[in-house]
Amino acid sequence: MKNKKIIFSCTAIAVVLAVMALLFSCESLGTVAQIGAAVGQAAGVVDSNTVDFINKNAGNLNKVGAAVGKAFEQITPEQEYYIGRAVAANVLTNYKLAVNSPAMVAYVNKICNALVVNSPRPDIFNGYHVNILDTDEINAFATSGGHIFITRGLISCTTSEDTLAAVLAHEISHIQLQHGLKAIKNSRITQALLVTASAGASAAAGNYNLQDITNVFSDSVGEIINTMVINGYSQSQEFEADSNALALLALAGYEPSALLDMLAVLQKNQSAHLGGFNKTHPSPADRIANVQKTIGDYNVNDTRSYREGRYKSVTN
Repeated sequence: MKNKKIIFSCTAIAVVLAVMALLFSCESLGTVAQIGAAVGQAAGVVDSNTVDFINKNAGNLNKVGAAVGKAFEQITPEQEYYIGRAVAANVLTNYKLAVNSPAMVAYVNKICNALVVNSPRPDIFNGYHVNILDTDEINAFATSGGHIFITRGLISCTTSEDTLAAVLAHEISHIQLQHGLKAIKNSRITQALLVTASAGASAAAGNYNLQDITNVFSDSVGEIINTMVINGYSQSQEFEADSNALALLALAGYEPSALLDMLAVLQKNQSAHLGGFNKTHPSPADRIANVQKTIGDYNVNDTRSYREGRYKSVTN
């Protein structure tokens, strides 16, 4: 019974600290710690020596809060680009560029330009750039800096310029919706909570280190790589990118249903390719079901026949 009481008391303290953290600014972490210590002492799970130590070091804890607060500063377009460039460099350590396909590279960049110039965010710090990865893997990546990589394997799965545009529209959507940067921010939030908790424990133990706090968010690029290439974005983000891709296709005059055509092709190739998009995306069937919810909102004149000739010319 005593153990249950202690567990309940600790849970109550955690809830109080969480609420106080929301009510106070990051710079008020010392105040939050003091209140938490007082609650803990009243509950009988924090001794008086710990309370005294936290009260004496509230100023240091406020510095911790300030350091954590800096992690949430708005990322500028320049930072967005340089983070994306570092991510692109990491992608290219695992894949080679298809250097023997200049006509195809020029073609996919023209399609990309048609999509972004009609989009809500046509301009980013260094523009949008598409390149082809020399691999049979069926996949595509996009960095926050506007770098878009599409594999030879995925291009070979396309059946028209519009299905190719659908692939690019999906990747452009990840950029414009800032999904890569959100991977950093989500990680920072989680890490900030962990650091805040450990800082209080370290302060109570007398071995508090501010440098650990200021360096805690140094792996942003690695976080994006892990999310984008290894684990994939969340299902909701992939669905959001598909939904946004429909809008981008319609705005540029492409047929939005081409995204459904592309997903149907991916569904046919699903069993034959265990890696690539299968590893980092929701199933094509789930994506098709999501797209079908909103595709009826778009009414675009079907002009795909006008693009058949140039698609065949380049892909052949």
